[in-house]
Amino acid sequence: MLPGLRSGAAWLASATPQEVDGFLNGLGDNALLALPWIFEFWALPHQLPPVGGWKSWVIMGGRGAGKTRAGAEWVRAQVEGARPADPGRAHRVALVGETFDQVRDVMIFGESGILACSPPDRRPEWEATKRRLVWANGATAQAYSAQEPEALRGPQFDAAWIDELAKWKKAEETWDMLQFALRLGPHPQQVITTTPRNVGVLKAILANPSTVLTHAPTEANRAYLAESFLTEVQARYAGTRLGRQELEGVLLEDVEGALWTTAQLEGLRLAAPPQMDRVVVALDPAVTGGAGSDECGIVVAGAMTRGPVQDWRAFVLEDASVRGRPTDWARAAIAAMERWGAEKLVAEVNQGGDMVESVLRQIDPLVPFKALRASRGKSARAEPVAALYEQGRVKHCRDGRLGTLEDQMCRMTVQGYAGKGSPDRVDALVWAMTELMIEPAAHWRRPQVRGL
Repeated sequence: MLPGLRSGAAWLASATPQEVDGFLNGLGDNALLALPWIFEFWALPHQLPPVGGWKSWVIMGGRGAGKTRAGAEWVRAQVEGARPADPGRAHRVALVGETFDQVRDVMIFGESGILACSPPDRRPEWEATKRRLVWANGATAQAYSAQEPEALRGPQFDAAWIDELAKWKKAEETWDMLQFALRLGPHPQQVITTTPRNVGVLKAILANPSTVLTHAPTEANRAYLAESFLTEVQARYAGTRLGRQELEGVLLEDVEGALWTTAQLEGLRLAAPPQMDRVVVALDPAVTGGAGSDECGIVVAGAMTRGPVQDWRAFVLEDASVRGRPTDWARAAIAAMERWGAEKLVAEVNQGGDMVESVLRQIDPLVPFKALRASRGKSARAEPVAALYEQGRVKHCRDGRLGTLEDQMCRMTVQGYAGKGSPDRVDALVWAMTELMIEPAAHWRRPQVRGL
């Protein structure tokens, strides 16, 4: 049986050589010539337009996820008719990028741009002096720079492709001008291809009911990416908050008034920790288990605490948090101790009481354990830890799978946690830093009372 168009590439990738030969031999000469240009056959799911009467389609993904190819192919699908001279659904298209050079070099002439994606009999002509593409059927695509939003005042379009909107310096002004110009035809549409960033215009677009979203990480397009590129970026950014944005294509938001910010955390990244004096595992236990329960925060941290207090440094080594039954988080915490040679396991016992230690000792009767009781709220406990970060005295290890922990950190404010659920990972981090840095520093500063 022949593969359907939407699953063709996946079918070819998994088919036997005999099946592939049978499929190709069953195609006529014209079909074989056309096959490389039928994008619906080769496309990944996130590259295909969603069904429905949407106004804006946001293709949000990691670096190299195939966003540019999807945008170029969508423009083709809008302007091309059944035959080269036949009209398509759209006749006047706006191509908007951060600069004119990027529109020309990426969206038009790039390896995944419109010209590279077009078959010879459908390839438009580039009119450099007019900064536009012209198809045989009379359709045009005009290039615009987001640095000149006023250039969009006056023209009108029935389709638009907007590339990397999240990094435009004049994003809101350019977007507004384009919306006024997108007024031709019965249902003008636009495609936005972008790596996500925490900018207001992108969040507003995503919140609009007429917007649809497809999303993919860099990994989804690995068949078309250099293996050395994937190896390098995964080694450097996997598990970090920046990696979640640039590789996983996740829109990360810094809450106003947060104790930590993305920029701050990225400046504290460390490839590997030095030799440390102490290592602890901190546990913020979830008393109830199951799929609907909070996660159990488990954070491993170490410190160099020799010399004056101001010279002490701490290192967040791993986020080993899990969701499950008490015995699951107990095993995970003790396994983390063994991986890092930790001297002690510390845990908050306000809710679990003696149960926390009891469960841990079911797994390891000799585990060195310290019970901690919170006398202040989460935000109050977190503030002195945030101060250590502001002083540059805490570093995050790149390979510690810290992305989700950092997401929670950037939602913790002095008024409380602005995210969903409980900041379990942040709680565990705070307990680790309290044990390693804050309590020992307070004891070190405490004046010694001498006897008479």
